[in-house]
Amino acid sequence: MPGDDLIRLRIALTAFFALDGFIFAGWVVRIPAIKAQTGASASALGLALLGVSAGAVITMTLTGRLCRRFGSHPVTVACGVLLSLSVALPPLTHSAPALGAVLLVFGAAYGGINVAFNSAAVDLVAALRRPIMPSFHGAFSLGGMVGAGLGGLVAGSLSPARHLFGLTVTGLLVTAVAGRALLRLDPPAPAPTPAPAPAPAPAPADRIPREGLAPHRLDSRTRTLVIVFGLIALCTAYGEGALADWGALHLEQDLDAHPGVAAAGYSCFALAMTIGRLSGTTLLERLGRTRTVVAGGGTAAVGMLLGALAPSVWAALLGFAITGLGLANIFPVAVERAGALAGPSGVATASTLGYGGMLLGPPAIGFMADWFSLPAALTSVAVLAAVAAVIGFGTRRATAN
Repeated sequence: MPGDDLIRLRIALTAFFALDGFIFAGWVVRIPAIKAQTGASASALGLALLGVSAGAVITMTLTGRLCRRFGSHPVTVACGVLLSLSVALPPLTHSAPALGAVLLVFGAAYGGINVAFNSAAVDLVAALRRPIMPSFHGAFSLGGMVGAGLGGLVAGSLSPARHLFGLTVTGLLVTAVAGRALLRLDPPAPAPTPAPAPAPAPAPADRIPREGLAPHRLDSRTRTLVIVFGLIALCTAYGEGALADWGALHLEQDLDAHPGVAAAGYSCFALAMTIGRLSGTTLLERLGRTRTVVAGGGTAAVGMLLGALAPSVWAALLGFAITGLGLANIFPVAVERAGALAGPSGVATASTLGYGGMLLGPPAIGFMADWFSLPAALTSVAVLAAVAAVIGFGTRRATAN
């Protein structure tokens, strides 16, 4: 594929990653208003919100198969349309069961587009032979920050229906422009490797299968490695979910922070993660995948211990930021390696496990907080970050550049 086409493909995929974060964050900031509109209790709302998770997890595995059959580019565009349309549905509901039903559709689109554009990004990484995966996830984080900020600004002036309909219009426009470019471009073939001196055939972990690889050609070792990379993704996504739901409460409840300062806790984490991902390509080129995963996991573990156990608010905020920097590039590396090994099926497996970790984090923290304390429960984020570093070191051959 010509260099100009690779650049166009990168721009189009970046637009879809950013759009995904923008739409999802825009929905999240309107959850309180939707709760009031439906009259749902806290428990009923919690059950309705499980529709997003259930739809995403169910669809992720199916999307891997669709990408193998139809290609990751058409599936990305189709899921982009569905995501844009479905985000306008929650304001139309007036009961918790109806909200759960429409969120099932929204979650299916969200899970599907994540697998599809990550699969397309894996193909592009293989073609460019550069570790650019973190830049895509940085675009997702940046889109999420813009979506959340814009949602906060318009929350007092626009109803949820008008706001989310605006997201639908924006999403369809971006999908039309970026999708047109994406559909015109075929998935790129991996760049040829310069012929070295005669050597034994590479191990399965070093091969980068093309998108159409059939599942039966994957041996047990490759499948095991894909699951291992999925576990790395789970360990890091656990921390994202935990900090999103419990970080502000820890600052306000345990450190007596002002509500405004407490709300800034997750912002510090998200901003640091965005910066880390946008600089991730340079970091990966200098350190390589193994060192990036190991150093990131170790950094996140230290940062979260500080964030959870620090006696002052500002030290805890610093800990949250350090945690964000540490976790930033581990998930993208895990998904990219799983996709390089097994194509869309590998991306689907790693994404499903990672998303499962994000779902597991908040309730696990809640149970541990009841048994011990919230600061002690948050140290589990540090433990799993350290586990990700250990696993990353153990898979250093499969993560080698």
